[in-house]
Amino acid sequence: MDKLKQYYQQLSEREQRLVLISGGLLLLALLYWAVWAPLTQGLAAQKKALDNQQELLVWVQQNANRALQLQGSTGQAVKFTGSLAQTVNQMAGRLNINITRMQPQGDELQVWVDQVAFNDVLSWLQSMENAGIRIMDLDVAESNAPGQVKIRRLKLAKA
Repeated sequence: MDKLKQYYQQLSEREQRLVLISGGLLLLALLYWAVWAPLTQGLAAQKKALDNQQELLVWVQQNANRALQLQGSTGQAVKFTGSLAQTVNQMAGRLNINITRMQPQGDELQVWVDQVAFNDVLSWLQSMENAGIRIMDLDVAESNAPGQVKIRRLKLAKA
């Protein structure tokens, strides 16, 4: 550190001012790129995430009201009779859905599927509802293939 002081003092007055100005500019640049830029980028990312969440909230609120309206509508409910496991297997077979595991639990049935086209899942669920099978719970995860999903757990019951 003493060597730097000696070197600085040996410089002419003009060179000393140049060194001080350069050091100040370097310090300002360091503060900008190390503090200010990451802070503003983080704030912008958080604002974007907040906006996305607010849009999602509005969408959920709008569709929640619609779901309640549909749930409260008095449509003709189809009463299911027969074997739940057999009917679910037949309906899955029509859509080429390979059920990997099926576990009966009293009047309910739990089903697992490893990989299936998302559109086929929707058609399958719709056909089961039309037959009078009630969908109690559904846990779906994305698959590696595009347009494919995994059904982690599908809980069905007789309506």
